[in-house]
Amino acid sequence: MEELRCYGCGAIIQSEDEKKIGFVPKNALDRSQVLCKRCFRLKNYHQLQATNLSDDDFLEILNKIGEKDCLVVYLVDLFDFNGSLIQGLVRHINYNDVIVVGNKRDILPRSIKDTKIIHWLRRQLKLEGIKPLDVLLTSGKKNYHLDELMQMIDQYRKGRDVYVVGVTNVGKSSLINSLLKAYSDVQDNLITTSEFPGTTLDLIEIPLDENSSIYDSPGIVNRHQIAHLIDENTLKDILPQSELRPVNYQLNCKQTLYFGGLARLDFLNGSKTSMTCYFHRRLQIHRTKLENADALYNRHKTLKPEVEELKDIQSFKTYQFRLPENKVDVVISGLGFVTIHCPNALIEVKAPEQVGVFIREALI
Repeated sequence: MEELRCYGCGAIIQSEDEKKIGFVPKNALDRSQVLCKRCFRLKNYHQLQATNLSDDDFLEILNKIGEKDCLVVYLVDLFDFNGSLIQGLVRHINYNDVIVVGNKRDILPRSIKDTKIIHWLRRQLKLEGIKPLDVLLTSGKKNYHLDELMQMIDQYRKGRDVYVVGVTNVGKSSLINSLLKAYSDVQDNLITTSEFPGTTLDLIEIPLDENSSIYDSPGIVNRHQIAHLIDENTLKDILPQSELRPVNYQLNCKQTLYFGGLARLDFLNGSKTSMTCYFHRRLQIHRTKLENADALYNRHKTLKPEVEELKDIQSFKTYQFRLPENKVDVVISGLGFVTIHCPNALIEVKAPEQVGVFIREALI
């Protein structure tokens, strides 16, 4: 008998163990389309049930894609490009054809031309050793460039199956749902989406034509993202859902910017400069003197949200950068970035140890 899968997350349906993925009560198994208990609670009550899947389980699914002759649509998050990279992607998918889709275009300021973002994205991909057949910007939330995406898929798939891959929270399922609504009769039995990492649990097949399908894959876990360290109630305060508004701060040497209680930037050495911050508008940014910065965090009164386990600032990891001649972004993976142009200045960033901190060529 063909196995039954949850149409929301792709998990194999079972009625034996309520704590395992894919659980559905036996009295609900007579339906043609089944939604598992986890997806039902996520969709209707916004409650997330933890799973017993490991990072290796997700990578194994990615490796299975490498056994196919297929087209891979690699989704990256334009807001958190560094945090949305899959290390060794080309090797995992066995050098299958790839097109790269920069999702969440609606988050970046509309004043930036798409061509500038695409050129920037191509340069970043080249640094990572990724040579896509093509690059496109989209927004699953705003239905941006959906026609162009379908045309691109049709152009490059050549009758093959298509697999959509990316890290958790990059927006794969939201984008596929937008395609389903636009190009099929499916309106109700859509893939489960949420801001929680790891919502999709196995491959979900959607027929393209008589001979091929498009598959939504589970998000590969990138532990660099701060979303993996904070509670579900805090996620909505750090993951932007609308266009980023730049906030400028003039910093003198020996001043500090706190980003809630989740990270901070210390301006150790350099002439007075402008720092443009791109973070969720609800995340409070606090400026203070460097000499007062440690005490401000350790009082635990002003700086919210925070990582509960990090009780004092000494628990954070410190990253030091000597800034180059060109304008750069200082990126705190999954939280936001700061654009600075101050050649030879010395800065430090403090963030939870697991969170990636990078400098890169400025996007904006």
